[in-house]
Amino acid sequence: MTKKNLVVCFRAAPVEERLIARINNAWSSELNIINVGQSDVATALVEADYFCGHAKVPVDWDRIVMNGRLRWIQSSAAGMDWCLVPSTINSDITITTAAGVLSDQVAEHGLALILGWGRNLRSFIYDMRVQEDNPDYRKFKRKPTFDLIGQTVGIVGFGGVGRRFSEVVAPFAGQILAVDLFPENKPSHVAELWNASRLDDLLAVSDVVFLSLPLNAETRGIFNAERLSKMKRGALLANLARGPLVDTDALVQALQTEQLGGFVCDVTSPEPLPCDSPLWDMENVIITPHVAGQIGWRFDDICDIYCENVRRFRTGEPLINNLNQQGKRWGFPLRDGSTPLWIDVKKLYSTRRPIKREKYNFTNF
Repeated sequence: MTKKNLVVCFRAAPVEERLIARINNAWSSELNIINVGQSDVATALVEADYFCGHAKVPVDWDRIVMNGRLRWIQSSAAGMDWCLVPSTINSDITITTAAGVLSDQVAEHGLALILGWGRNLRSFIYDMRVQEDNPDYRKFKRKPTFDLIGQTVGIVGFGGVGRRFSEVVAPFAGQILAVDLFPENKPSHVAELWNASRLDDLLAVSDVVFLSLPLNAETRGIFNAERLSKMKRGALLANLARGPLVDTDALVQALQTEQLGGFVCDVTSPEPLPCDSPLWDMENVIITPHVAGQIGWRFDDICDIYCENVRRFRTGEPLINNLNQQGKRWGFPLRDGSTPLWIDVKKLYSTRRPIKREKYNFTNF
């Protein structure tokens, strides 16, 4: 019997052999594992029966769906806009996500950006490094700072990242508010967990607004000029989700008019941000290059969820982070009991105890 093809692609270079060995062991050598980088993934997917990874290059999904061969996509990313096109949404391909796998890292990065903005680190680091013809080079100028302590923090999207961020920001915030399509299981440290229809109520009173939404047809451009105008004047907007959630032109205008006090992000629209964008030169803006999840052992964590899902796939048990038809349309596993969630079960299946940092080449991500 001909073995089926599993395509694996996590990043620009092929995956390390030790991870391929884990995947091969989970499948009991039932498959041909095709380990590719981003330059070859689109071609490899044409003949794939299964895919584990994240394609960051254009893929002819219509052709792949028409072939009728691909049975299961396990994403190595939480955001699913890279593959959720109409043809895959309407297909019978099983799609599972990595939602919650990197929630610790993204939440911590978000807190770092917010604290860095509040303490005016951007300006101070600039004064450290920029010489040019400036006679005041390395002569620090005292500038005002912002205290996160006691502020109202609003979280837009209360999934794996949003929930984890609420935990890490709780010691600082005076009050935490959140909105979500599934406003269930409110933690005790969150003052209010509202339905998504109350987004504008949250914006009106929040000093810091943290975005952790999926990108889909309903959320693309959701923070346009009208919505930004409904934010509390002088508030900080933090986008750790997807760049196109925010209308960049409207954002620039809101910053220039001081409707917004600042903006911090790990994602932009477009991405990468053009070098002539006004955002680069604004002292109240901090941008990082989509690196919130770049922890050295992240691919080990991806293997944790994938190998557990392989076990479930082979035994017929419910898959973790499985997208039903509505989940495919929205781009995230529904928190309605229809699928096990990784944020709930990851502690049972973690294989990292812990991995030493020196094992990783931090220049090759």
